[in-house]
Order: sequence, then C-alpha cells, then structure tokens
Amino acid sequence: MIKIGDVAVDEQKVVETTSISSPEKKEESSSEKESTSTKKSKAKKQSRGTARVKLVREQEEKEINLFKENIYVVFVECETPGNVGFLARTMANFGLKNLVLINPPTLTKEAYYQATHGKYIVENAKIYPTLDDFYQSQRIDFKVASTGMAGGSYNLSRIPIKPEELGKSINVSNKTAILFGREGDGLSNKEIGDCDICVSIPTDPTYPIMNISHAAAIIFYELFKNKHDFGVKGLDESTELEKEYLIKDMKEMIDSLDIPEHKKRNGLKTFNNIISRAFITSREAHTFKGILRRLKIKLGEE
Repeated sequence: MIKIGDVAVDEQKVVETTSISSPEKKEESSSEKESTSTKKSKAKKQSRGTARVKLVREQEEKEINLFKENIYVVFVECETPGNVGFLARTMANFGLKNLVLINPPTLTKEAYYQATHGKYIVENAKIYPTLDDFYQSQRIDFKVASTGMAGGSYNLSRIPIKPEELGKSINVSNKTAILFGREGDGLSNKEIGDCDICVSIPTDPTYPIMNISHAAAIIFYELFKNKHDFGVKGLDESTELEKEYLIKDMKEMIDSLDIPEHKKRNGLKTFNNIISRAFITSREAHTFKGILRRLKIKLGEE
C-alpha cells in the first residue's frame, strides 16, 4: 500500500494501476477535465474583472484626492462671520478643505457654530489682505469667478457658463480657485476680469441673487459629480503660464494691426475668453503658439 509521504514506489505497480481503466472511467475522466477547464476559465474571467474594478476604484480615489487638494474656495471680503461658517459646512459636504478668506471680519463664535461638522475648515482657513496677495502666495492655474449678474455679449468679462459646463470641463489636476463675492455687491468687474472664466447659476430674473452657501452647493455638486471624467491620458489642461504666453503672442499680433485701440483691447479680451472657455490642453496650447509664431514671422516679412 502506498501512503502519503512515501519516498519511492514500485514502478511496475504504478504502471499496472494506471493501465486499468474502463470506457466509463475514460468518459468520467474526460468530463472531469472539461469541468476543471471551465472552472479555470471562469476563475480567470473573475480575476480579470476584479483587477479592472480595482483599477477603476484606484483611479476614482486618485480623482477624489486631487479634487480635495487642488480646489481653493475663495470668499472675498465677506460681511458676516456666519456666512463663513455656512460656506465651510457646504465645503465639508463635498470633501473640500481649502478655504481662503480675503480681508474678512473677525471670525466670532458664530462662524464656528454655523460650520457644525465643517468647523475644522474654518480653523484651517488661510487669510490674505487682498486677492493679489493670495495669487502671489499660491500658484493658481485656473481662476473661476461666480456671479449672480451674468452679462451679455458686450460685457465680455461677464459672459458666463453654467455650473454643469464647469463641472464637465474643469481639470482637477490643476490648482483652481473659485471666487465668491461680497454678500451685498458680489465681485467687482476687475476681480471678474482677472479670472479665466465666469460661472453663473440660472435663476428667476425677479430674484436672481442666491445665498452664498446655496450657490456654492450647486457649483460644488457639479464639480464633485464629474470629477471622475478626467482619467484620460494626454488631455491635461494647459497651465496658467502656457496660456499667458499664448495670449502674449496674440497681443503682439493684434498690436501690429492698424486698428483703433479699443478694438485691440476688445479683440484681445475676446481671444482670452475663448481660450478660457475652451479649456485647451497643453498640447493644443503649444500647437497654437507655434502657429502664432509663424504668423508673426510672416507678417514681419511682409
């Protein structure tokens, strides 16, 4: 009798044992092989499926982390500490943590009370005397102005997009500042003009201005629900520096034209708006810059 753990066996016995097999046993053996093969195939498919799900989850987690790290919520010269708390609470709902306060009032207990579970956001808020100080401190790639007073085609700085469009297009891999203005007056034309784009929420014209926390909730939701849309390689949005060089080249071309100064200014502003709304990629920016450079050379030759 052969037992588990025996080192050697009689070769003839092994041959005799393996040579005895009936047709029924052959069929059973074939059936067992097919069953084993099917099980292995299913196991491989399940393994591939599990790996794919894991990859998707890892990508989603990466997007969430980028979303939390790179979005800066900027409240410009708020008038009441309570609204700082309400804004912090809304940020906590969507996992945002970078709160920036520009020339705020003294943060009384009301700010922390209204923040409830977002109290830590108020405690860690960064305070700057002016927007320029904030821009110099943090290298922001993209600036978004929020306004309840959208402009028409002649008010170039206030041509808005909807929060849904912003959420679908924004790249969370870049540092992005979302500006909210004063409770009474909102953001100034200059503050909006310094931004890359303007976002506005469609409301009833009889009462268009929303409470800051309500407006913020809508904008944050649109950003949050679309954060997973940016896992495609090669579609990295152009940085602020790349856009600056692109606009600089266009300005030089416009300045060389024999047209009135106000048309030059409007032309450059229009180009700036188009570039901002298009969310061009880094590769597109470099390609466009190359074309503008060749056009400048061509104009110089003529």
